[in-house]
Amino acid sequence: MSLTLESFIKERKEQIDKILPEFIEKLNAPATIKNAMLYSINAGGKRLRPIFVLAVLHSYEKDEKIGYPAACAIEMIHTYSLIHDDLPCMDDDDLRRGKPTNHKVFGEAMAVLAGDGLLTESFRVIAEQKELSAEKKVRLIEELTKAAGAEGMVGGQAVDIEGEGKSLTLSELEYIHHHKTAKLLAYSIMAGAILADAKEEEIEKLAEFAYHIGIAFQIRDDILDIEGKEEIIGKPVGSDTSKQKTTYPSLLTMDGAKEKLIEHINKAKEILYTLSINTTLLENFCDLIASRDH
Repeated sequence: MSLTLESFIKERKEQIDKILPEFIEKLNAPATIKNAMLYSINAGGKRLRPIFVLAVLHSYEKDEKIGYPAACAIEMIHTYSLIHDDLPCMDDDDLRRGKPTNHKVFGEAMAVLAGDGLLTESFRVIAEQKELSAEKKVRLIEELTKAAGAEGMVGGQAVDIEGEGKSLTLSELEYIHHHKTAKLLAYSIMAGAILADAKEEEIEKLAEFAYHIGIAFQIRDDILDIEGKEEIIGKPVGSDTSKQKTTYPSLLTMDGAKEKLIEHINKAKEILYTLSINTTLLENFCDLIASRDH
């Protein structure tokens, strides 16, 4: 991973970590729900999805400032999904990002409401962005609902729950992860392209690129669930295996999963080579996903 990529990620992550809580802090809402929302927002994380919005704007040589509201909205939705995933009725996890999960601190009811609050506020963040035209706001919100809702992340989570304890096929597993993980990642990249006034043809290509890195991201997650270290990944090693979830290593063997990971990374890069923008930064992100340790 080059120093350029490290610097880009570090600087944008610092900005997101600063701006993101401000959207919650300014709300005229009960202190308890704000504190619960802020607890998970401030728990850390890679901020990879919001950083992708900025990376695409950077690749198109556009002002990245216009991307921060959409970037923060995406992180709100990602964080809400993690709060709900950790609940006893879902994955029943005690740790998230190395800290007690939201429901362990605030109780199950407040954790549900914290997730609900982050989900709904995400749309307001985009709707209130003064620099954008009404048409662009509608497009961003419409695409976000597709990526996060029943046709996207929520649908993927539903099929994931139904698949627990069952032996899934590779196509069934890819369906889950395309919807549960890849669609929100794809939206991050599409949002950057929409904000950059990219041509529709390029937006479609970037969405396909995002599909491959989204699947690659999940394969790497499955590998880390076996080979990772709890103090680095921030959750117990083997949690997916203990829940009898089908994973890429369980279907393909560990070597097969690693081969599939590289296959998706290579396909993502091939798509980038067809674009007329400077794709160096996005190529470096591909390498980062392939080798990340948390």
